[in-house]
Amino acid sequence: MTAMPATTVGQDVHFITFATRDLDAARRFYTGGLGWEPLLDVADEIVFFQVAPGTVLGFFEASRFAQDLGSDDRPPVSGVTLAHNVGDRDAVSDVVAAMVAGGGTVRVAPQEGAFGGVFHAIVEDPNGVVWEVAHNPGWYVDPQGRVSLDGP
Repeated sequence: MTAMPATTVGQDVHFITFATRDLDAARRFYTGGLGWEPLLDVADEIVFFQVAPGTVLGFFEASRFAQDLGSDDRPPVSGVTLAHNVGDRDAVSDVVAAMVAGGGTVRVAPQEGAFGGVFHAIVEDPNGVVWEVAHNPGWYVDPQGRVSLDGP
């Protein structure tokens, strides 16, 4: 494991955590529906999944999330979309089907996107987290981990 210097300020995001009204529904969606393995799962509190090298996605029970923020208010999920890029158009439909089986709701069925040859769908998880599932022919990650939206 590489330790980060205390003074490092960069463009790294290590944890993305959502307040979750129904932690059990989130757990079912991500583990049962999508087959993800929890990195850490604390009953009635939080579940974490490693989603990329050095990056963790967490779902924190809403009242405990608010308490952690020093607030009594349960913050809603709003104005955020997570995206999952897949290798081809058929995979978009396959992932959407898994999300629906896990309790997700299709907001936009698989279809052509508005630009760039993207084929995508929009699915909401049981707690309001919105996912775009997309095949983007321009999406490319080079061996150093840099993203290009214009292909290799």
